[in-house]
Amino acid sequence: MNNQSNQSAYAQAGVDIEAGQRAAELMKTAVQSTFGPEVLSDVGHFGGLFAAGRLREMVQPVLAASTDGVGTKTLVAARLGRWDTIGRDIVNHCVNDILVQGARPLFFLDYVAAARLEPEQAAAVVQGIAAACREAGCALLGGETAEMPGVYHAGALDLAGMVVGVVERAEIIDGRLIQAGDAILGLLSSGLHTNGYTL
Repeated sequence: MNNQSNQSAYAQAGVDIEAGQRAAELMKTAVQSTFGPEVLSDVGHFGGLFAAGRLREMVQPVLAASTDGVGTKTLVAARLGRWDTIGRDIVNHCVNDILVQGARPLFFLDYVAAARLEPEQAAAVVQGIAAACREAGCALLGGETAEMPGVYHAGALDLAGMVVGVVERAEIIDGRLIQAGDAILGLLSSGLHTNGYTL
């Protein structure tokens, strides 16, 4: 199958290859801004490569992973026209999920899906993801942008992410050491977080 007929098949399925390429170009600088020397691959490869040299400095490194989605927070983003916010939210949501186990994030992967890909919208989401990754000290190692008009209704956008981190086995926080008399710390929320806006 030649490139022209391949693009035609995608177009017939409602997928705009040029919009995907434009989105990737708009995202590239933001994604690369999260790279440190441990990232061995560049934007656009099918898989991300991450050198695990830091783990050699640890006694018993344990990988921690979490995946989640922003859920109905996309409705808030759509109403406000602020797409970078949900990018930040998904990173912080996943990082918090491993942080409570004592793990530090190493890298993050994202999944952005829509009925019709709007390059500027998708890029704004990824720019928010990249900003949060920089703040958390992890690389945005890769991701997927999917255009599926037969699955999502017009104007809808979905966002999910996954983080991989590391913790020393002896420093895992799992609740077993909690006992009566321990102090409980409450932290002020930074604002509206993910999920539950239609409940």
